[in-house]
Amino acid sequence: MKKLVFLVLILTAWGVQAGPRIDGVRVWSAPDHTRLVFDIDGPVDHRLFSLQGPDRLVVDFKGATMDKPVAVDGDNHYLSGVRQAKRKDGTLRVVLDLKQAVRPKSFLLKPNERYGHRLVIDLFSKEQAASAPQPVKRADDVTQLRDVVVAVDAGHGGDDSGALGRSRRTYEKDVVLQIARRLADIINAEPGMRAVLTRTGDYFIPLRKRMEIAREHRADLFVSVHADAFRDPRAKGTSVYVLSNRGASSEAARWLAESENASDLVGGVSLDDKDEVLASVLLDLSQSATRQTSLEAADNVYNELSKHTTVHGRRVQHAGFMVLKSPDIPSMLVETGFISNPTEERKLRDPKHQQRLAGAVFKGVRDYFHKAPPPGTRLADLKHRQRAATAVADARNHVIRSGDTLSRIAQQYEVGVSELRAANRLRSDMIRVGQVLLIPSS
Repeated sequence: MKKLVFLVLILTAWGVQAGPRIDGVRVWSAPDHTRLVFDIDGPVDHRLFSLQGPDRLVVDFKGATMDKPVAVDGDNHYLSGVRQAKRKDGTLRVVLDLKQAVRPKSFLLKPNERYGHRLVIDLFSKEQAASAPQPVKRADDVTQLRDVVVAVDAGHGGDDSGALGRSRRTYEKDVVLQIARRLADIINAEPGMRAVLTRTGDYFIPLRKRMEIAREHRADLFVSVHADAFRDPRAKGTSVYVLSNRGASSEAARWLAESENASDLVGGVSLDDKDEVLASVLLDLSQSATRQTSLEAADNVYNELSKHTTVHGRRVQHAGFMVLKSPDIPSMLVETGFISNPTEERKLRDPKHQQRLAGAVFKGVRDYFHKAPPPGTRLADLKHRQRAATAVADARNHVIRSGDTLSRIAQQYEVGVSELRAANRLRSDMIRVGQVLLIPSS
């Protein structure tokens, strides 16, 4: 009888301890939301609901336990504290004390190679409008000259740490943020150019949200910064990617399927009121122009990187990365090195090497925009004025002789008749002997 009681007590104790255990809670603060990640040792049933007076969010975990307290920074926009208590029915209640009413969003994640089961809760401001992309302003809506805008995207962030260095346990999310900040600083120091960072700290941003941030700031180029990893630690070198044909096709299908939502725009043109054929043609034209610009800018960056560091591959490569799929913003992804290579991991941690990488990417981007500045920008205006000054400096004079015609003079100096008229403010082709014509540079 004593053996039976002892066995029952053991089984009962085992049953009590067999419930899911919350090993810890990680809190990530982003400018527009706060993310909490509950690390759980197994699947768990949970219920999420809000209470008012004061505002708080309650999470009930069925049969779970949690020993570690949760620390919250005082400057968090939404959270003032997190507390927990075990209820009589065995439910673990976790209460999030709020500084303001929030719009919560929760989802469960299955285990991966780095983490086990997780419950993710995102807190958004209740005043925030639905996150629909804002209409893109067209060039003819802009009356004043503007800077060229480059969206600099530091990959990963927050709970998504990216690749991990093998020798020094370096997180990809940390080194790419440091490189992205350096790149943004160099861009902001260049007259006529301005950088926008998609993330400024250690927090997670969904991939499509990164594209939306670039669109909201009317970015002329999107540069995503990453650090590669491979099973062979000898793999090394930087590389540059643009969108592949397959990636463009899949994104085009998604945009066309959602065109009735009236929120997605292509180059400032809404697809919601277009028939299927016209919408497809408009999207194809936008994508073709964007991909061509992406490749030209990426070629410049690749060439600059090859001058300062080892490159992986002989040319710009193509892939279907999600952050490259914006149909209306030229985009590239720069792998700054293999963090899985101990030598390159050490370099990626070195501020001087980070500065060299950022400088090479900047030079490639700057040289591209100096050759092909977007209309309505200060760089475009500067290029126009430089051309005008060059034309004046290279201009020649021609004194009209008997038998001269405007077309013959244009042919002689290899310039267009229209250019001759414009340079001399002629309203017609009538000229007279002795008249002096200014011949612009051919």
